Amino acid sequence: MSAEVFVHPKGLCESDRVGPGTRIWAFAHVQKGAVVGADCNIGQGAFVESGAVLGDRVTVKNGVHVWDGVRAEDGVFLGPACVLTNRRRPRSQQGRQGPQVPWDPILIREGATIGAGAVLVCPVTIGRYALVGAGAVVTRDVPDHGLVVGNPARPVGWACQCGQTLSPDLRCPDCGLAYEQKGTGLTEA
Repeated sequence: MSAEVFVHPKGLCESDRVGPGTRIWAFAHVQKGAVVGADCNIGQGAFVESGAVLGDRVTVKNGVHVWDGVRAEDGVFLGPACVLTNRRRPRSQQGRQGPQVPWDPILIREGATIGAGAVLVCPVTIGRYALVGAGAVVTRDVPDHGLVVGNPARPVGWACQCGQTLSPDLRCPDCGLAYEQKGTGLTEA
């Protein structure tokens, strides 16, 4: 771990793979074997398990648990108390008395936002700059720039990389970026 990493006196960082400028706050725990990029912010009561991978500039808000098998790319925002799973069919005794079952991965692509209290049911991929609304329960992949809400989560529009909802002509009313449909998601025009 770099000397440029801040760990609150009541935080615990066991990993030696934490990038410079990262801040780990009170009662947060980063396990040995976790990978945390540069300039991340790990909030109070957060937990990053061995085998989890966070890119640069990732925000993990208070009460979020990032399990083995979860990967969040650069610039991801994990809202307060969102839930990330890593087994579709969990059992208490897996790997102890029965066969070892591989993790069901979650991939959160660059710049995506997961709202407060949202639940991601693995395996699932959240696309680049997608926005998952607060309290949504995601059971299917979300495309790049997709905006999903509800339980189960359903598409309701598109999000700009600045976070604003796009107008019907796929333009951002705030920053002016324009997008076009590409496959199931959007790309800059």
